[in-house]
Amino acid sequence: MGNPVEHSKSPWIHARFAVLTGEPVEYGKRLVPMDGFVEGVRAFRAEGGKGCNVTVPFKFDAARLANFRSARTNLAGACNVLRFEADGIHGENTDGIGLVADLQQNAGVSLGGRDLLLLGAGGAAAGVLGPLLEARPRRIVVANRTLEKAQALVQSHAMLANDTHADLQACALHAVRGQFDVVINGTASSLAGGGVPVGAGVLKPGTLACDMMYGPAAQPFLQWASEHGAVGRDGLGMLVEQAAEAFQFWRGMRPPSRQVLAELRQELAR
Repeated sequence: MGNPVEHSKSPWIHARFAVLTGEPVEYGKRLVPMDGFVEGVRAFRAEGGKGCNVTVPFKFDAARLANFRSARTNLAGACNVLRFEADGIHGENTDGIGLVADLQQNAGVSLGGRDLLLLGAGGAAAGVLGPLLEARPRRIVVANRTLEKAQALVQSHAMLANDTHADLQACALHAVRGQFDVVINGTASSLAGGGVPVGAGVLKPGTLACDMMYGPAAQPFLQWASEHGAVGRDGLGMLVEQAAEAFQFWRGMRPPSRQVLAELRQELAR
């Protein structure tokens, strides 16, 4: 459920998960009016729906709607997976663990002891900051157009940052200084076609620059990274890994995410 949602590859991914695990899952996509998320979820549940993924711009709404929230959801204040049970709606956030799994396992980049720049402070960024901290980087800078939102996100994660001995800072996009080992674009700039929201000075040779978007929306960011000596990565791996975690949340088993990611890249290359 999202707005926009037509571009989503999640139905293809979950169809493959269903085949490979033998689970009887039917998964589609539904465009939700900007002011109709709660009504949309209730209508889907009344139709017999068992759960859903939630994408932009409804992740904060989903967290508020859930009767039961995981620790990750509470920390992020955002939710991308709902499961409908007799006792209410259960909410989970798989974005962050999906991103970390893709960067460390699929891209082969360890985050421990590294300097990370996270662009954005909305639902996408909120969902990944906790798992990024749990990977024990040396430093994370959260940069956002509105400084106050970045500061609020940093404040809500201050205890986890202290526990993981990470230097967690907030700054405005125009005020980012220094270079980083990993740059993650969690802003809506790619989806809106707004260009790269930060200067190339944040990159150094070999920096991993990851856009949470994929497909045509991610291409300007990936091209920017390549032109400045960084290694670009789109959000397709994150999408598949978070989907695998969601599938496990719904069905109690984890599908073969690496196989499906390889198949999806082949499918998109045709």
